[in-house]
Amino acid sequence: MQQVQARRQPQPHPHPQPPTGTARGHFPSRPAARLAGLTDRAGHLADRLAPRASAERVLDLTLGTALLIATAPAVALGALVLAVRRGPGNVWERTPRTGLGGRVFTLRSLRTRRLRLDLLSQLPQVVRGDLSLVGPAPLAPGDPRAAWPGARQWRQELRPGLTGLAQVRARSGMPWDDPALLDQHYAEHHGVVLDLVILTEAVRNSLRTTTGRARSTKAHLSDTDHRLPGYSRVD
Repeated sequence: MQQVQARRQPQPHPHPQPPTGTARGHFPSRPAARLAGLTDRAGHLADRLAPRASAERVLDLTLGTALLIATAPAVALGALVLAVRRGPGNVWERTPRTGLGGRVFTLRSLRTRRLRLDLLSQLPQVVRGDLSLVGPAPLAPGDPRAAWPGARQWRQELRPGLTGLAQVRARSGMPWDDPALLDQHYAEHHGVVLDLVILTEAVRNSLRTTTGRARSTKAHLSDTDHRLPGYSRVD
């Protein structure tokens, strides 16, 4: 009888095991919980970086595609003219450049600067993602400017651009318009609004250059036609 009662006595419950995984997901194993933690941190980082990066990428895709379609005939005509004059092997210039994340890509452009066809011929690489419409100048691998203090990090975080703050401001000759300082300023404040301002200024500068060349040619011809005998530039 005593043996039966001993058998019927309730057995003590084992100590509860601590739950594995995160409190939110209750993952069944520690590796799964660790992976979930890494995923959460990556998600938070993506949430912080994605809005601005995605907006700039949308601008590159929409405006870059529109410009590519609009300028494709001019680029094709320019390539054809170069092929006739210089031969098919002298149409495109291919140079290695360092892009986003330190990845090296081949920058492909027409071997001419008339009507800025060299820049317009790079629009396919904007759509593809090698370049951005606005950004720091693309540097060759091993360029010492990429190793300056602080420049290594932000140059890997930004796509190089067809144009940039340094390109539209460096011609002023002001001490604070040093290209390195302007690239650093852009890296700290880049965004869609600043990109649109830089693109507008780049278009204005291009129009001014084209108009200035036309006026210079016209003035030179007029001056030649009405130059007095014995006239010299010193006089």
